[in-house]
Amino acid sequence: MQADFHVHSVFSGDCDAPMEAQIQRALRNRLDALCFTDHLDADYPYTDVDFTLDTSKYLNALSGLQKTYEGHIRIYRGVELGLLPHLGNYYREYCEKYPFDFVIGSTHLTQGQDPYYPAFWENRASRACLEAFFKDTLENIRACGCFDVYGHLDYINRYIPSGEPEFSYSDYTDLIDECLRLLISTGKGLEVNTGGYKAGLLSPNPCPDILRRYRELGGEIITTGSDAHFAEYVGYCFDRVYGLLEECGFRYVAVFEGRKAEFVRL
Repeated sequence: MQADFHVHSVFSGDCDAPMEAQIQRALRNRLDALCFTDHLDADYPYTDVDFTLDTSKYLNALSGLQKTYEGHIRIYRGVELGLLPHLGNYYREYCEKYPFDFVIGSTHLTQGQDPYYPAFWENRASRACLEAFFKDTLENIRACGCFDVYGHLDYINRYIPSGEPEFSYSDYTDLIDECLRLLISTGKGLEVNTGGYKAGLLSPNPCPDILRRYRELGGEIITTGSDAHFAEYVGYCFDRVYGLLEECGFRYVAVFEGRKAEFVRL
């Protein structure tokens, strides 16, 4: 089974893609399953994008598409939460309220800023920025227990300014390993996100060293996602990432229904 469990649509504040366009692309790419995971980033501080989510309208749209495409592709109901420590209870109540199949937890902000924006990096060494990011990720995992997998664990790697040293897992092993151990001990999984390839990296997010370490520590729950905000990126580079997962020691990927993992052999 090939399943893209991280896809966005017009319901995300940073995406204009119609849901049907994403589904049609998934069908052309011969995917078996697609999970929409549109953004909800509460307390997002930037005004150029609105990361609120009309959840009822979103889920209604998904229910209609599940019926339309029944027998052609499995469509799942997901959400991507932009985590912050003070939002733990808010997100827990939110996830209890709605019938999601799958919830991604992600770090999009560190020290109140999104690394996507160049201002985050101004007058700061990249090493300090990355260290702050992984410290905040660890706090997010500790404070927010409502998600199923952690999304693009080294998300910040996409936005390191040119000329700065490249990201290396070995520079942050203590922090990253603590994140991985906490995910494993609490029954949470890890996403491998091919958006890293789209961003021009030579690997997905997280990088192979982190994927291998997660497996070495006993991590087994792994999902595959493209992070597609445009139809042409649905299932992007999945031919590369499945082989990479096998090289990193994984034999199965997970798909989620009703917040429960089903393991599918690679």
